[in-house]
Amino acid sequence: MEKLKMQSMDKVQYNIEKIREMFPNAVTEVKRGEKTELAVDFDVLKQELADTLIDERELRYQFTWPDKQKSILLANTPVKATLRPDKEKSVDFDNTQNLYIEGDNLDVLKLLRETYLGKIKMIYIDPPYNTGNDFVYEDDFALEGEEYKYGSGQYDEAGNRLFQNTESNGRFHTDWLNMIYPRLKVAKDLLTDDGVIFISIDDNEVENLIKIGDEIFGRDNRVGIIVVKSNPRGSMSEAELAYLHEYLLVYCKSIYEIDMFGAELSDDMKDEYKYKDEFGNYRLLGLRMRGGFWRKSQRPNLYFPIYINPQTGAVSLTQNEKFNEVSYPIQPSTMEAGTWRWSKEKIEKDKHFLIGKQVKRNDSLVWDIFQKDYQERVGGRKTKVKTIWEDPEVNYQNGTVEIKSLFNANGIFNYSKPVFLIKKAIAMAANEDSLILDFFSGSATTAHAVMQLNAEDGGNRKFIMVQLPEPCDEKSEAYKAGYKTICDIGEERIRRAGKKIIKELGNRGQELEKGGQMTLDSLTPNPSPLTPTLDIGFRVLRLDSSNMREVYYHPEQYTQTLLDDLTDNIKEDRTPLDLLFQVMLDLGVKPSAKIEEKEIAGKRVFVVNENELIACFDDEITDEVVKAIAQMQPLYAAFRDSSYASDSVAANFEQIFATYSPSTKTEVL
Repeated sequence: MEKLKMQSMDKVQYNIEKIREMFPNAVTEVKRGEKTELAVDFDVLKQELADTLIDERELRYQFTWPDKQKSILLANTPVKATLRPDKEKSVDFDNTQNLYIEGDNLDVLKLLRETYLGKIKMIYIDPPYNTGNDFVYEDDFALEGEEYKYGSGQYDEAGNRLFQNTESNGRFHTDWLNMIYPRLKVAKDLLTDDGVIFISIDDNEVENLIKIGDEIFGRDNRVGIIVVKSNPRGSMSEAELAYLHEYLLVYCKSIYEIDMFGAELSDDMKDEYKYKDEFGNYRLLGLRMRGGFWRKSQRPNLYFPIYINPQTGAVSLTQNEKFNEVSYPIQPSTMEAGTWRWSKEKIEKDKHFLIGKQVKRNDSLVWDIFQKDYQERVGGRKTKVKTIWEDPEVNYQNGTVEIKSLFNANGIFNYSKPVFLIKKAIAMAANEDSLILDFFSGSATTAHAVMQLNAEDGGNRKFIMVQLPEPCDEKSEAYKAGYKTICDIGEERIRRAGKKIIKELGNRGQELEKGGQMTLDSLTPNPSPLTPTLDIGFRVLRLDSSNMREVYYHPEQYTQTLLDDLTDNIKEDRTPLDLLFQVMLDLGVKPSAKIEEKEIAGKRVFVVNENELIACFDDEITDEVVKAIAQMQPLYAAFRDSSYASDSVAANFEQIFATYSPSTKTEVL
């Protein structure tokens, strides 16, 4: 039986483990208090990575600011927190796979990092622009007392400090950079290998955001910068110029894996797809990376032979009697060794999209590799998206109109992005089953866009919204209408948008006017079991302190007298459902997972994702309960340390699982 760690991933130790795999001699053990931990010997690591060392005083290109090192450490530091479910505020809690999370997004991202590591296809965020009036999160809790005593005085319900970052503040840019850097650093870990992040920003911090994005994601992975014509009439907030635009920065996890879907093809572009096979019309795109920058010396892992069957043009990474022609990536202009656009892993997975052909080069025929780029694929083949978006629908005034229409009132939420803008980004970068995250959710436009797009094309996209419960101004129309925090507005927006979408679907939505999931072809008397459903629900979770008392994390600080009063290490106000969600996070089970409740011998038992996790946190658990759970053979089984009916039950516990389900991993909190 294992003890659950009950905290977010320790990214420092995770990174050290990865370094140890490559350079075991650079990792050692150090004693910190009573605990022994792995640590990096940086002198050894420097020797392994370079034949000449950079002197610390040597001038070199770098982007830095005060507290940058603290921001990096902040991104890697684990948190002892949890997500507590709120069934009353949720819609279709038992069935939905969408999440709305209330709380500081940095802590939430850390809690989600282990569970959603490499699983988010697309992220869209609209962070504070640092105009001097928007609120910035204050993460440095060491700065107490007079320094922020006369700040905005606003706190969220969890006690997180908010302050207005005015230009009179000597740390104007520093505070914003310290806020955005660790959040983007953690967010990168959540993206899939072909994942994309979109970030809205204006002129106030666009230069700094580009530098941060280049550093965190890599300059090579900057997909581009889109100019959005957000205000055709021109903003009058600046004295010198009337600004018509803002920016949408686009980065990806790996430029070699990205597959952007783009925009609709023009008739002229369709003429390029002159080849045809059993899968449809296609054009040929060279697999070689173009341009002198992509040389073998810079990307040696992308320089390797591809073997071709000269009879069919089929390709392979392995040479044999059929695949006996070879091609290497060569830059035709210089005849230098170049690189392929795809990695070996991607070629192995998608080699049916590649074909070898002979081409004339320097008066001789050589074999080269091409990608078969089909006109029709998921959602229809599309062309590259242009870097200026000036559709009338991207006018930000449309976002205000949408909020007014949904709430039947003015002034509920100002400066909301239009649904069209987010839908366009989703269509550009995500497929029909993608998981989409927005951790500056605001009025929840992204959730609205996901549901709307699913209704239009039958997709099954899911969303995760994260928003700090920033208090609404008591003089605002939102507060007067009963919305105390931004989260109240966002959650109500999703409820209303879901009902509106169902209403617009007409007969197909009438059966589920009360909310929840609906079958998109519900007009059909006997819909197929494979028919996609429209999920307009969402599960509300709230960031809170850990369910565990401090004795759980720091037992060495407690005396025996105090421990006698703490026979239970769980806080008194926490419910079994609260405990379940913390265990799910600890074990890497998605908090959107299907949860069923059963009764076994009078005890409440949770069954998560069928048998992925079975948990019981009731008191007085007997051998009968343990045996019944073991016979269900779950992947994980979780219990409270103090819940056994007797010492004999505790003694028999492991033997029961060894007998009925030896592969089950048993966990205790």
